Amino acid sequence: MADRTLVDRLLMLPLARVHSRRAFRRFMRDAQHVTAVQHRVLFQKIRANADSAYGRDFGFGRIRSYDDFARQVPVTVYDDLAPYVERVKRGEVSAMFGPGQRVLMFAMTSGSTAEPKYIPVTEAFLKTYRRGWNAFGVRAISDHPGCFLRHIVQVTSPMNETHAPSGVPCGAITGIMAATQKRLVRKYYVAPLCVAYIGDASARYYTIMRLALSRDVAFMITANPATQLKLARTVDAESERIIRDVRDGTLCETLAVAPEIRAELAPRLMPDPKTARRLDAIRERSGRLLPKDYWNLGFLGNWTGGTMGLYLQQFGEYFGDTPVRDIGLLASEGRMSIPIVDGSPAGILDVGGNFYEFIPIEQADSANPTALRAHEVEVGREYEILLTTDAGFYRYRIGDVVRVVDFFGPTPMIEFLHKGAHACSLTGEKLTERQTVLAFERTRRALGLELSNFVLAPYWDDPPYYVLHVEGPLPGPAQLNDHTRTGEASPSPKRERGDSKPVACAPGSVGQRIVAGRRLAERMDMELRGVNIEYDSKRGSERLGSVRVNELPPEYLFRRHAELSARRRASNEQYKPQYLYPKPGDDAEFPTMREPSVSLPP
Repeated sequence: MADRTLVDRLLMLPLARVHSRRAFRRFMRDAQHVTAVQHRVLFQKIRANADSAYGRDFGFGRIRSYDDFARQVPVTVYDDLAPYVERVKRGEVSAMFGPGQRVLMFAMTSGSTAEPKYIPVTEAFLKTYRRGWNAFGVRAISDHPGCFLRHIVQVTSPMNETHAPSGVPCGAITGIMAATQKRLVRKYYVAPLCVAYIGDASARYYTIMRLALSRDVAFMITANPATQLKLARTVDAESERIIRDVRDGTLCETLAVAPEIRAELAPRLMPDPKTARRLDAIRERSGRLLPKDYWNLGFLGNWTGGTMGLYLQQFGEYFGDTPVRDIGLLASEGRMSIPIVDGSPAGILDVGGNFYEFIPIEQADSANPTALRAHEVEVGREYEILLTTDAGFYRYRIGDVVRVVDFFGPTPMIEFLHKGAHACSLTGEKLTERQTVLAFERTRRALGLELSNFVLAPYWDDPPYYVLHVEGPLPGPAQLNDHTRTGEASPSPKRERGDSKPVACAPGSVGQRIVAGRRLAERMDMELRGVNIEYDSKRGSERLGSVRVNELPPEYLFRRHAELSARRRASNEQYKPQYLYPKPGDDAEFPTMREPSVSLPP
């Protein structure tokens, strides 16, 4: 149970409440003065870095108004900023930041191509990021009485997965957030920082829940709802083993957990026969071991917008009627919104943290789109959001599409819809069309395919996955080069598991297509993992399933492109074929070839 010391209850808790409520009141006060606050935030960021190389290149010193800013600073994507980021990675902090600023780490996230994005995390950026989390947390906990001084289930990733040439760590922003969290809060995390370094996803989930089962958990908070389901399912599937570990004060020896991590966890693994008996009784009574039965949760915190909302359909089975609070629209690049009620993905724009602009979605592909400020958007309209932040990013196209659902005073309330028209994120992987095309080109070259027309579409299941639609006929196994990841040719045809010799199939047979479809799917999956670090992470943690292939009739996509192009010809827009669909169901009208060769959805 929680170690609620007198110091915590009588001194630390009142101080923490005062500080947190002050932060939330400031957030609410800012929301009532959106125009003035956004003007202040913009010029704080411009002036702080006016003497950087980027600031000099774009004339920050001459900016006196928003109109000056919009005229002198272009709308950017990461590729525009990458040369400056690379200079900072090499130790030239002045490339993006003014005097006296220090880069604490680089938050890594998926780039538009094979290279990840590196987001410089400065002290000012971290302070702003944490202030948004504090505002979220104090409101969520205040709305769910009894959550103070009780344990928290959270999942953290390492902040030092690698290092920049300057020696600055590169990794997950959750790592530095956890490492610099206030002692009073960190004390109630069930999983210490070392758990983030357990590489095997199944072992990490098991370890977190092994530590959590002996605790009085108030709430679980993870960005991705799939992670909460994984944690709950781990206990249910491993109930006998995990109850034994709780009773004996052990951590299963067969788990892939390094000895030094086991040593650090040892003081937390005290024998707890009382809790083990209670868990055993729950399992005997219901036949399962579910969080709704063994914890008294105040709420769950995770994303609920876009495709993430599909996971909530499964929450009742595991969590009963526990309320769900969306954690807000946030990414490694910054926080954008703060929800203040349960059951809704909508949140108040965090106007005191970053400066925001909005491109109407119908202009998203325009060479010169109109950018609106926060007070200029309209309820019911959809926009692509632009960020100006303390990370040295200005007018940055993060790729998120939002809808304005209401106003809180003069400040818009937004909900996340999806990544841009050329991106998809089933479970946080943020896969882009450029990455998809790159992965397919590598697949095509590696296997020696003549295929050119394809579409990659998300499919909702447990876990969700992507379907690669390709025009048939699929080549026979003998026609596939079947290279390895390094591009070297395999010395012999790929063998099926359990076979003693290569599979031999008659040309054009279903068996031949089984092998060809499987190889194509495996290779595409491998290449997607290579070009997108977050796709690779989600596959490794089993939150995403592997790619499956659907063989379309010959020239199906060619004819579809011609038809869609003819429909658009009446307008002034030029139709471009789409290789990645953003939402499940976008490919609903595609014909499905029902042979088992191609690992089709049911």
